[in-house]
Amino acid sequence: MRSILVPLAIVAAIPFAVAADTKPDFSGEWKLNIDKSNFGPMPPPESETRTIEHADPSLNVKSVQVGGIGDMTTEMKFSTDGKESVNTVKTPNGDLTIKTTMSWEGKALIAKSTFDIQGMDVHSEDHWELSEDGKTMTVNQKIVTPQGDFEASRVYDKAAAAAKTQ
Repeated sequence: MRSILVPLAIVAAIPFAVAADTKPDFSGEWKLNIDKSNFGPMPPPESETRTIEHADPSLNVKSVQVGGIGDMTTEMKFSTDGKESVNTVKTPNGDLTIKTTMSWEGKALIAKSTFDIQGMDVHSEDHWELSEDGKTMTVNQKIVTPQGDFEASRVYDKAAAAAKTQ
């Protein structure tokens, strides 16, 4: 009997070992929760929605923002395996080229970006995390500029999935 218990204990532990190493899936539609977010010195938007398609290592993000620094729709593509991604974003002040490397640290995605705003080099480090229930996404930012550094955080609530019709 003892000889069968040891293999069963090992087999029983396998799902837990696999689950501990599982990376979260950020896919879905996310609505910015303005009340739970901290925008630092930046003006908060009236609203923001992010639609994310995530199939590791591919992560595509479409953002629609109203208010704040202006109404903007952006589409960005990232790779979560540390390869550099280059995205051009149209802003109210012109095109902005952003170079980003994104990689996993445990269950968090870390995005390190550099871009130039009006001749100033800006560096951003964003930590993306999902709540245990998968219904809240938090993006904590550290932004370094020649005019000073600041931190901000954006909290998003996952939109309810549309009811399936039969």
